[in-house]
Amino acid sequence: MLRVIVTYDVSNNKARRKISERCLDYGLDRAQYSVFSGLLRPTNIRALSKALQPYVKSGHVLIIPIASDDWEKRIELGAPIHHRDEEDGDDD
Repeated sequence: MLRVIVTYDVSNNKARRKISERCLDYGLDRAQYSVFSGLLRPTNIRALSKALQPYVKSGHVLIIPIASDDWEKRIELGAPIHHRDEEDGDDD
């Protein structure tokens, strides 16, 4: 499993909602309005990319894999965000 961050800048409300729904369908957690993170298998990263493609006609989506040791070095400021997979202890 790989940690991924998905961020998007899409102006169409319907497309934004669909992108958000697809990210949730893949088990990602919302970090901000247009940012999700979570653990995915490489095949699911590719599948998510294909699932999001129809909604990016006039916008941009980034799917960024993050090495687990780099994720552990992250710095979060402000109110803590609940990361479901960290609570479960699912590190594979």
